Amino acid sequence: MDLADLWFCVIAVLWLGYLFLEGFDFGVGMLMPVLARDDTERRVMINTIGPVWDGNEVWLLVAGGATFAAFPGWYASLFSGTYLLLLLFLVALIGRGVAFEYRGKVDSDRWRRWWDRVIVAGSLVAAIGVGLLVATTVLGLPIDADGNRVGSPFAAVTAESLLGAAALVGFALVHGSVFIALKTDGDIRHRARAFAIRVGPWALLPLAGLLVVVQLTSGKWWTWTAVAVVLVVAALAFERLTAGREGQAFAALGVAVVATVVALFGALYPNVLPSTVDPAFSLTVADTASSPYTLEVMSWVALFGTPAVLVYQGWTYWVFRKRVSTAHIPPVHVP
Repeated sequence: MDLADLWFCVIAVLWLGYLFLEGFDFGVGMLMPVLARDDTERRVMINTIGPVWDGNEVWLLVAGGATFAAFPGWYASLFSGTYLLLLLFLVALIGRGVAFEYRGKVDSDRWRRWWDRVIVAGSLVAAIGVGLLVATTVLGLPIDADGNRVGSPFAAVTAESLLGAAALVGFALVHGSVFIALKTDGDIRHRARAFAIRVGPWALLPLAGLLVVVQLTSGKWWTWTAVAVVLVVAALAFERLTAGREGQAFAALGVAVVATVVALFGALYPNVLPSTVDPAFSLTVADTASSPYTLEVMSWVALFGTPAVLVYQGWTYWVFRKRVSTAHIPPVHVP
């Protein structure tokens, strides 16, 4: 394995981390009007991700930065080809981030309800955007021999990429509801578990469909094995959830994320962005990689920097590992 292949794997791992962490993050935001019955319960839901949501988004920033540095050709074609979709996605991320910070600044039900809508809409739009981006990366974009997009600014919006958007939204709903059941106590915990058991199998159908489409398009025998792992551990997650073991169900969904990334990026390799115009125009790892010197410098930086980031983020989750209930929520206080 050369450094270009190594950094392809590193970027896949960064996407894995982002999908796992931000998956339940988006799910919590989308489920606020479904699981919470009053403002106190909405505050409980927000507090489950309050200390970690911004750290979760760092994985996306690092994935984008690593793509820019290690594979500038991939970065240029993908990001310019999906420019408007990325803009909507980033606006949604900014909106939900502002909403988390501002909803408690004024002691007004109307004020909080307005920002709650921004959280829900931002989480939904951002999940759709991530799904579209991942599906477009794996299934391809209409690009010419120079790596330029052919067609309209919304050429990335196809039936297959919309399936990817539905897959991400469905998974986020399941992942988020299991996370809420794991991190809360009382009525909201029971509602979250019931929602995941009742809706979860249906919500994961688009993900199963996306994996099958990708494998039929460019899959390999061992990526089919990863798809089988996704199906098995998803079934295990629901079985564990039914037994009231939310932690084990959450861990099983984590394995499902790992297997999903293996299936998608394994089917993509050695391409980094297939061309739907002509397979000969597809961008590959070898074609788009930076110089060996650049990749070597990046590898040394990552070798020393990554452990520090992982330790810090792991410590954050450990500190805030306890369950949250309405009994832990103090009265609203606006300075």
